[in-house]
Amino acid sequence: MDPRKFRLGLLFAAAAIAVAFLGPLAPGAPKLLARPGLWQAAAAAGVLFLLAARLADACGVVPGLIGAVTAATVSLMLLGDPAIAGAAAAGFWAIVIATWLAAALCVMNLAGLRPRKDRQRAINIAVPLLFGATVFYLWEVAVRGFGVPPVLLPSPSAAAARFAGSLPTLAADFNQTFIKGVLIGYAIGCGAGLLVAILAHRFEFLGRGLLPLGNFFSALPLVGIAPIMVMWFGFDWPSKAAVVALVTFFPMLVNTIAGLEASGHIERDLMRSYGATHRQSLAKLYLPAALPFIFNALKINATLALIGAIVAEFFGTPTQGIGFRISTEAGRMAIDMVWAEIALAALAGMAFYGFVALAERATTFWHPSYRT
Repeated sequence: MDPRKFRLGLLFAAAAIAVAFLGPLAPGAPKLLARPGLWQAAAAAGVLFLLAARLADACGVVPGLIGAVTAATVSLMLLGDPAIAGAAAAGFWAIVIATWLAAALCVMNLAGLRPRKDRQRAINIAVPLLFGATVFYLWEVAVRGFGVPPVLLPSPSAAAARFAGSLPTLAADFNQTFIKGVLIGYAIGCGAGLLVAILAHRFEFLGRGLLPLGNFFSALPLVGIAPIMVMWFGFDWPSKAAVVALVTFFPMLVNTIAGLEASGHIERDLMRSYGATHRQSLAKLYLPAALPFIFNALKINATLALIGAIVAEFFGTPTQGIGFRISTEAGRMAIDMVWAEIALAALAGMAFYGFVALAERATTFWHPSYRT
């Protein structure tokens, strides 16, 4: 990042802290100087911003981030005052702006660094974590500072509290939706798509006949398929696994067929010159060449499977499951529980996708995209 822009932005952040001392925090609420401990912390954040602006390089990221964390802590503690929560004024929002500006500049500066390989890995982890923390902070202060009703949008802290207080219910929903519906349907759909693609590659007429059908079925709306699967397989998890299998089958089929055709003519001629059978060519040439395509389908299906299982639960399910809980709790206006279920689904989806990505890295390390 341009050091001049970094320095100027941090100077603006320090100026915003100065405005917080002068402006009102809320109508009728004591100003920042009348709050011992908080004004000292806010002043320390301003000094850290000035120090980071003076350094204006990679070394300035550390004091900038510390200052952002300090200012964020001050703003969150101020929201504990009932006079400020829901009626925050210019002084409070000046602290929020300073926090956001400093955090954004430090994250951008950190993302632009090109250190040694071991430090680069730490930066690759730190940047998304810091970015996510900034987003959740802005969400928290916006909801509580403007007094947004919890029915419309709960704060992250309220959703986290509901999440922590509902762990047994969330565990049962996770088991019903993810373990039973998603994983079983994912294995069936992806496995069947892979096997049919191998057959289609071996027999050309199958490939020509299945690809148009694949395009047709992939265009079918999920809300139209789910009720049919519930009628066929019942209200329990088999119907959800059937929906997931159907959703994941054709992305795997199309990607695997494309991957099996990715090997070059020179490699095919070489296998023929060795007198290799089709099974040997499949194991030594076609499947290794298709692995990047197969893992691409697996990563796509990792998200499609979870979406399919949750949507299918809207059309009939036992008294548990992520989709069932979202539907029933939304009807009861328990929006914090809805967001807790959404967070559970997001965490499960991220973990599942990350597991597939790690498996891809361990299996296709030879691919040019992983060469350094």
